[in-house]
Amino acid sequence: MARNFPSSSAAPSLRVPPHSTEAERGVLGSILLDAGSDSRVLDLCTENGITPESFFAPANQLLFETLSEMSRAAATIDALTLNERLRTLNRLDDIGGTAYLQALIDETPTAAHAEYYINIVRQKHLLRAVIACARDAERRCFDEAVSADLILGEVEQQFLGIADRREGTGLTWTQAIGNTMGHIDRLFSLGPGGVSGLPTGFANLDKKLKGLRNGEMIVLAARPSMGKTSLAMNIAECVALGKDIYGRPMKGDNARPHPVGVFSLEMSTESLAMRMLCGFAGVPGFQIDQGLINPKKINQQLTRAASDLGKAPIYVDDTGGLDVMDMRARARRMKKRHKIELIVIDYLQLCNCREFAKQGRQIETSQISGQIKSMAKELNLPVIVLSQLSRGPEQRGDKTNTPKLSDLRDSGAIEQDADVALLLRRPCKAQGDPEYEDRRLAIVDVAKHRNGPTGIVRLDFDDALTRFGDRADQGGETDDLNPDTSPEARAEL
Repeated sequence: MARNFPSSSAAPSLRVPPHSTEAERGVLGSILLDAGSDSRVLDLCTENGITPESFFAPANQLLFETLSEMSRAAATIDALTLNERLRTLNRLDDIGGTAYLQALIDETPTAAHAEYYINIVRQKHLLRAVIACARDAERRCFDEAVSADLILGEVEQQFLGIADRREGTGLTWTQAIGNTMGHIDRLFSLGPGGVSGLPTGFANLDKKLKGLRNGEMIVLAARPSMGKTSLAMNIAECVALGKDIYGRPMKGDNARPHPVGVFSLEMSTESLAMRMLCGFAGVPGFQIDQGLINPKKINQQLTRAASDLGKAPIYVDDTGGLDVMDMRARARRMKKRHKIELIVIDYLQLCNCREFAKQGRQIETSQISGQIKSMAKELNLPVIVLSQLSRGPEQRGDKTNTPKLSDLRDSGAIEQDADVALLLRRPCKAQGDPEYEDRRLAIVDVAKHRNGPTGIVRLDFDDALTRFGDRADQGGETDDLNPDTSPEARAEL
């Protein structure tokens, strides 16, 4: 015997969305009763995020919108002036005439309870917003043309948007000025060589950038095989361990480990771990792969390095071809679960944006870049995103193959969205470069720095270890450099 199950596509229940007519009328009546004071009730509405959409009844929406416009125009607000304003706009009949305005005043005993009425209106509005998001999510789930991962990411963002509205994350101007003065005081306490953001672990780079600042998008761009992944992972290692590239504790609160999230779209987690472990231990990885080194000789180095590096709070997601919205959703979960303080993305051109994929790679890359910048601001942490450069440096006829910001591949939006743009090159890769013979030299051009100076930073690069270090000939700016990166040297430090 066949059983009749309820259909999943049955029409939704025709229930009335959550609202409180009495509370809405109470808020509007309090505003009119408050006319003789300094618009305290309207100020309370603004502080609590009340908008015309917070009201369920169309007449109440129209009334609140009109009252807000009158307040912004510094007009006198009472039943008489409101009545005249609505009559001028030919909207008096839309709210029920003069009788409705008088009823609002008569039904509201006092404006002293306005905050209580406002909270009820706000709560009901949040419930309606949650219901709307849930219904939109249900509708999208039946669209087979859109991937489930993309829907999940967008729905999560919508619900978090409601949470942000509830928490009221915006700062007043007074709070912003106070926070800025506090930040300036911290800078003064750090002294001339202090670092205000997360230190990179490289003294030369920190002197130019003053660390990695929250909410900033840092683009590290280079041609293939220049070492951009190595530099990004060296920075991630230093931040996660709370130590500079030579194993020395970083000053102040920065000496503690800072959790790092890594989206590796190119390399697997195992490949990244192998590269970082060998570099940290001071053992060339290719010699291990080819069996050119005695295991007994390096076992102690690798064991000690594995013990130290294994404690680093680094969280790697090596899913290939991630959609940028899915990446943002995963980053939010990383931030909530692991309290990450830095994100590294390797690399931008391997990201996708399904929504704009059919509109050309340039538009798609622009959207990806914009979403990564938004992610940095939303999570309030620095995001290092690696990017490929076009063949421009090699085609210009410049013997040094020096890259420019305009060489950022696929879209000029990357240059626009970036707060910091680092262009990496190695003179030994360009035969016409005057410093071609220097096989260890790596040059980082700080081509864009929204909150600081630009200029050249010189680093060392050990090709066998895929590991960078500070350069001693930085023009007299670098002190107390220790070029020994071996585990033994770290143990002594």
